[in-house]
Amino acid sequence: MSKDLTVKKEIILNATISEVWDALTDPPKTKVYMFNCKVVTDWKVGSTITWVGAEDDREYVKGNIIQFHEEKFLEYTTFDPNAEIKDDPDNYVSVTLQIVPEGDKTLIRVTQGDFSKVSNAQKRYDNTILGWEYALGGLKNHIEG
Repeated sequence: MSKDLTVKKEIILNATISEVWDALTDPPKTKVYMFNCKVVTDWKVGSTITWVGAEDDREYVKGNIIQFHEEKFLEYTTFDPNAEIKDDPDNYVSVTLQIVPEGDKTLIRVTQGDFSKVSNAQKRYDNTILGWEYALGGLKNHIEG
């Protein structure tokens, strides 16, 4: 049996839930911390979600919305269409973003994986850890100035 390769990250932001949610869902804001990509979706369960390059309109990540509870919880699948692996549902992984009030601050709890069940598991897992560290740090800098 393979070991679990699930990324788990948390960050507390000095901002309200509304401010954090807005930064997570507003395309011009996502490009600031998501590798210069804007999120494109209608935020409806079952709809597609993509991250498109703000400069080149290239699709860098795609998936589908699984759950959406405004200012509380978001779950979607992800796949890199530029990776050298088959675009197959078995190669998509789930991402959850849980938004939790912490007094006058907001906690974001991110979970992504299990990568052990997909192609290029270890490489994708390692890259995702680094990606979330960059994105969450950029989100913190964007929100807290």
